[in-house]
Order: sequence, then structure tokens, then C-alpha cells
Amino acid sequence: MGSKVVSRAEEFSCFLRSLQDDQSSNSCTYEEDIHMIKTKGDKITAVNVYSANQTIFVCEKALPKLNGQGDELNTETSNCSADDDEDSCDVLHTEQGPQPLTVMKARELLSLYTLSQNPAVSAVDSKPILHPLWVRCDMCDPAGTAWFGAEPVCAGNKVTGVKLYSVTCKGSAVEKKSLVTLEELKQVHKNRHHPSSSGIKGSARFSLFGSTIVENTTIESQSSVTVDFKWSHVENILEIPPLSSTATLNIKVVCGDMRSPMFEMYRELEFLQTLADGLKTGETEWMEPVESPSAVNLTKAYLEELRNMAKTLQDQAAKTTETQKLKQETDPPIFNSFLERGDLDFVEQLWVRMRKSVTSYQDIGDCLKLVVEALRYGDIKPWIHRDSDSSLSKLILQSYHQQIDHVSLTGITPVTMLLEMGLDKMRKDYINYLIGEELTTLNHLCYYLSTEVDLQEQVIRLRKLHHLLEIIVTCGTFLGLPYDRLFVLTQLCLNHYKTSTYDEEHEFKLQIKPALISHFYQKEHPVVWGVEISSSQGLREVRTSLQLSDKPLVDHVIFKTDLPNETVNGDIEEPAFFSTMMCCSFTSFA
Repeated sequence: MGSKVVSRAEEFSCFLRSLQDDQSSNSCTYEEDIHMIKTKGDKITAVNVYSANQTIFVCEKALPKLNGQGDELNTETSNCSADDDEDSCDVLHTEQGPQPLTVMKARELLSLYTLSQNPAVSAVDSKPILHPLWVRCDMCDPAGTAWFGAEPVCAGNKVTGVKLYSVTCKGSAVEKKSLVTLEELKQVHKNRHHPSSSGIKGSARFSLFGSTIVENTTIESQSSVTVDFKWSHVENILEIPPLSSTATLNIKVVCGDMRSPMFEMYRELEFLQTLADGLKTGETEWMEPVESPSAVNLTKAYLEELRNMAKTLQDQAAKTTETQKLKQETDPPIFNSFLERGDLDFVEQLWVRMRKSVTSYQDIGDCLKLVVEALRYGDIKPWIHRDSDSSLSKLILQSYHQQIDHVSLTGITPVTMLLEMGLDKMRKDYINYLIGEELTTLNHLCYYLSTEVDLQEQVIRLRKLHHLLEIIVTCGTFLGLPYDRLFVLTQLCLNHYKTSTYDEEHEFKLQIKPALISHFYQKEHPVVWGVEISSSQGLREVRTSLQLSDKPLVDHVIFKTDLPNETVNGDIEEPAFFSTMMCCSFTSFA
């Protein structure tokens, strides 16, 4: 009997090692009904505490196959194995997504894994160390076990023991007295490990910006700013993080939020992207025009306005009057004042009018033909910024000397010229804010302002710069972060995007003093609150932790509760918390 168990353990170890060594696959099936996945520990909330920075194996029940007679899946709900200790469960298994195994089966797999890592039983000395194993459980035991885990403990290349983990969960509870007390948690740890001394530390996460509830209506937002606190000397469950805590902002901003002062800028960038996509694919979905007059009529009116200006008004006073008038005509009141520029040149003013009214390629070509003709015949002598780099700007410079190159405004040329105008204008907008607020220097912006790359790449870099500005403005406007933190955040974002692709889902992290945001979190309820008790040191360290959260940390079961599984920030007097306890033990092979 013993040899058969050892043989199964070695077979299971070989199976895991094969998956571990296979670079082309991250999942496979074991014994037909068990699905094994290779993934990062930080992707699974419940095991993140122990395996955040490691690659792990996740073991779960294989999804049922389709019926032969229909399209519906064979799924199970709240059926417990006869081998389990209770007759009924307090949870429902999810009908789609990851499926749990019975607690009995999970224990069996962990036993095989542990046995295979024991040098006294299996020849593991010459083999690479296996990734930690985590098994989804159906919570049908008295403790409500949702996960079992095992991780080899090594001294050099030799396995000297294994750490065994268990994660147990309870449904939501509103009354604080129904939660585990700190003394009870300390007793759980003491009963398991009998430590001579132990340490304790707390953690909490609060949501500072994201989805909100206003008059019972949820305003959804894909952007979020949360803050993680860590501190020592915990005295009570759900205590407010002290000002001596370390605090880290987690910032994820998705562009296009109508609450953002950057929204009008975002609409401008979207039109720019429309032009770039049209050049790439040959197809364009035009945005709804903001202005009611046609693009051609707006351009004619603008040129007529310039023709009627007295030639003596070429000094700076005339320019000031002209730009102030443009601001009144073109800048919508929703646009935030710190992003406005009072020095828009002719090309930029033309861009503003065209981007709000153009609805076809024909519009672009007709507008630019009017402008080129006016330049060619000397009807207008517009001023432009010295560093303007668009094709139209170059024609205007030539018009100062009555020598204009012939431009064939056919094919993609008009679209390319308009795209260049927009890129030039928006780059100056972003420079104006970042330099004006002393958040960076031109040298640090070289990558984003380069015109040596093709137009498509220029648009990508401009989008990166816009995303950076959305992040800075969100943190400055809604959180009121001081200059020194915004400066650090700016450098962090600039450095990130020099080497990384555009990604609105990326979460930027910024260290901050709790006192700067104390008015945001001290009267709010945490999204997650945790306490961890630890004893021993080094490889033999063992921990017992409790996490209280406003939604379950387990995704393979649905808790029976009248309360929703997910919540958003709102005016809740007594929030409901889901309770997740995590325990570990150390088994030595010595």
C-alpha cells in the first residue's frame, strides 16, 4: 500500500514538473477531471498574501463538457461530497469560471505533493524545486476551507521541509461583534505554533477615487485610486491606520471620464486618433461635429476676419486681442482654466475650428485649399510659433517671402497635414502645463516630443503624454496632492512610458504620508482590512492572518447572502465584511 502511494506521489510530481518546464503551455489536465494552471500568485487575491511574487500551480475541477443533446453545461451547485463532514454547504459553486474540488480531494493532492518533496521518500535532490501548489476547495467542511496550499522550504537546492496553508472564509457580517477579535486570533496562532514571542502588523486599503453612489444611483468609473496602509502595534480589529503608517497610492486612470478636467482635451485627442486610424486603415468613423456651421464656412469666416484686420495691427497688442477673442469663441466653459493657452497661433486656431466641424475627407481638402490660396495670393499674413513643425506652418513661412511650394491637396495629403497640425498644437498644450507647473523639463520630454519618428508613433507617444496628464490632474484636482508628490509622480510616469507600451490598466504606485490624505480615509470604511500575526524567523516563519473585505476574496464560490458580493463607496453606516482567515504551518523533513 505504501509503495503505491509513493508511486502516485512521484507520478504527480512528474506531472507538475512537466508543466513547470513547458514554456509553451500554462495549463493541462490531470486524471481527466482536474485542471492544473501555471500562473502568478498575485493574480489570485486569496493567495496573494503568501505567494504574491511567485509562479504557482493552481489546481481546480475541470470545467464540465458540453452535453451531447444540448448547449448547456453540466454544472453543480452546492452539492457536497459524502466524504465531507457536513450535510450541507453555506455556499453555492459558481456555474461558470473556476470550479472547486472537494476538501477531501484537495487534501489528497496536497499529501501527494508533500510526499513527493520529502527527500526521505522521493529522490528530489537532483531535480529543480517545484512551484508552490494551491488547490481550490468547495468550503463544504466545518471550517469553510476555500484554499489549501503547499510550498517547499529550501536550504540552497535542498528541500528541508514544506509549509502548508489553509484559507477559510465566512459570509458577510454587519455586526462588528460577530467578527473574530484580535485576542481570539492571537489564541488561534498560539494554539497552532506555541511561540515564545510573536509579532503583529496591520494593513488596510481604502478607495479614494472611483465609482460612487449619489442619491442611490451608482456612477461607474473605470478609474480608481486606492491607498494601502501598513503599520505595527495593532490594538483592535478594524482600527484606523495611524499616521505613522506607511502609505502607498495605487493609481489607475482610464481616459475619457466626463468628470475629469481633461475631458475636452480627451475629445480633441480622440479626433486626432480618428485621423491617424484613417491613414492606417483607409476607413474613418467621423465624430459628431461640435460646431453647427460647416468646416468650410468656419474657415471662410476665419480667413475673412484676418483679411479685414488692419495691417498696422501686427504688433503684440493685436495678437493679444485676436487670441482673447478666439478663447471666447472656441474654448468651452467646461475646459479647465489651467489647460487653456492664450497664445494659439494661426495654425492652432485653424485646427480648433476644423476639429470641431470636419465630417469628411472632402471637408479637410476644401478647407486647406482655401487657406493655401489665401497664402499664395498674399491675402493673409498669419503669425505662427517659431518652433511650429507642421507642413502648413512651413508653407506660411514661405509665404512671408512670396515663395510657396506647390502642394497637391489630393489623396492622403490633406489628412496628413491636419494630423500634423493637431500633433503640433496638442504637444504645445501638454508642454505648457507640465513646464508651467514645473513638473518636468524639456529635456525629460524629448522622447515624447520627437518628430523624427513616423506620424503613427507620434500619436502613440502623445497618447502616453495625455495619459500621464490625466493621472497628474486626477491626483492634483480630486486628491489635492502637493507639488512634491506630483513632481515625483510625473517623473515616475515619464520614465515608465519611455520603455513601456500604452496601457490604461497599468497601476502606478506612489509613496505618500498618511497625513496628506487623512481627511479622505479617517471617516471612511476600508475596502480591505487585515491583521497578521507571525512567529519564528527566516524559512521557519509561520503566519496567521485575518482579512475583512467588502467583497469575497474567493471567486469560485458564491456566498448565500442577501447582500451584494460587490460594493462601491457610499454612505453606509454599518458596512458588511466578508471574513477570510489564512493559517500556515511548517513541517520539517529533517
